[in-house]
Amino acid sequence: MAMCAGIWILLAALHVQAGDGQMVQMDSSKSGFVGSQVELRCIFINSNPPVKISQVTWQKVLNGTKQNVAIANPALGVSVLSPFKERVSFKQAAVRHRTPSLEDTTIVFSSLQLSDDAAYICEYTTFPAGNRENTVNLTVFARPMTRMTLTTPTIVARASKRKMTVATCVSANGKPQSVIKWETRLKGEATLQETRNQNGTVTVRSNYVVVPSRETHKQKLTCIVTYRSERITDSVVLNVQYEPEVKIEGFDKNWYLNRQNVQLTCRADANPPVTIYQWKLLNGSLPSNVEIKNNTLFFKGPVTYDLAGTYVCDATNGIGTRTGIVDVNITEKPMAQGPPGGVIGILGGVVAIGLIVGVAVTVFMVHRRQQKTRTETDNDLTDLPPAHKPAPPPPKKKNSDMKGHLTSDDIQVVHLDKDEEMQKLPLQPPYYDMAPSELTPFTDKPNSGHKDCDVQYAELDTAALASSPSPRSSAHTGPGDLVETLGVIQKSC
Repeated sequence: MAMCAGIWILLAALHVQAGDGQMVQMDSSKSGFVGSQVELRCIFINSNPPVKISQVTWQKVLNGTKQNVAIANPALGVSVLSPFKERVSFKQAAVRHRTPSLEDTTIVFSSLQLSDDAAYICEYTTFPAGNRENTVNLTVFARPMTRMTLTTPTIVARASKRKMTVATCVSANGKPQSVIKWETRLKGEATLQETRNQNGTVTVRSNYVVVPSRETHKQKLTCIVTYRSERITDSVVLNVQYEPEVKIEGFDKNWYLNRQNVQLTCRADANPPVTIYQWKLLNGSLPSNVEIKNNTLFFKGPVTYDLAGTYVCDATNGIGTRTGIVDVNITEKPMAQGPPGGVIGILGGVVAIGLIVGVAVTVFMVHRRQQKTRTETDNDLTDLPPAHKPAPPPPKKKNSDMKGHLTSDDIQVVHLDKDEEMQKLPLQPPYYDMAPSELTPFTDKPNSGHKDCDVQYAELDTAALASSPSPRSSAHTGPGDLVETLGVIQKSC
């Protein structure tokens, strides 16, 4: 609340001077350009009952000094003082009447000047309330004068390649000051200079610096001036003069004996254009069958070895002279014309793609064949019957274990299906246990410390075989089943 009260007090102090119901209404600020018209409003709000207006005075305040501009007095009339007399007037005609109405004393500046930039006070003298006044700030803008010029009408590209100013952009006497920028494809740099004038305006000057060359010729250079919200542009196209750039055309490296209608042409890029072309042959004179027309050498008749040599063309313009050179050699027969480079490139690409595809297909087929061979080998091993697999070595038993009676668990019975029975199987080599053992029944010599042992054969207990569990179901047994029995050798000492 205290802040709001302070704001209201401040506004009242700046814009309204009141007392006992009287006030002076004015705009806080006004602006205009030099030469334009502007109104400074001043209205007196009277009280009820109204007070008597004795006089209205307009004053200019600059650097703390007051200067009278215009006065309206009911008894003395209206007076506008110098130097405003020709440019300032009261807007309301009633102010100038014999019995004037002074509640609205707005004044009009018909043609603003930079010197009008100041604060203006509108003061009412009343009775018996006293003086009431308010202030308006008038700002005068000056639109700058903008121009762009070439530094020199002739820009010459020299061999020294020195930088030079090619264009200047000026925004003069602006208030406020302008901003200058450049827009171009040139590779140059800009300089900036500001000058503050006594009347409050500012002049901005920018130079564009570049190394003149053949590449800068006919390049567009645009100056962009920004003043407040306005954008002003101006452009020039550089005219750069340079020596000729010379190139000799016509020799295709295939001048052979008896070829007809050959010629050499001297091409020159120059500004200004080339005025003189001069042909010569190094270490000799031009052939007798040569005809010179402007910048072209025409060789009449068939080609002979006499046309070989180094041809020189000197091109001259107003800036200088430059030279072009070509070495001409003569062959006996025409050179073989190969296919165009584009065709060779396409063929090479096709061949490369074909090689890559062929290698990829070959690798794929080899890999697939290896996988197929490995799969077939695995399938063959999987399909082998159990008899084709090596038998595990028989367990080793001690003498004490071998001396007991045989039971049905000591005998292994293998039942074969009919299909397996009919299958011819290759003979398997016998399995030998090469591990050292105390029992070596097949050695010629007994182990030391043992006697010769008698070999006995165990009788097969068919009843035990019938009652022993079989790894195959009884449904698969029959008369045709082949029963193999493993004889157990028991030895005693």
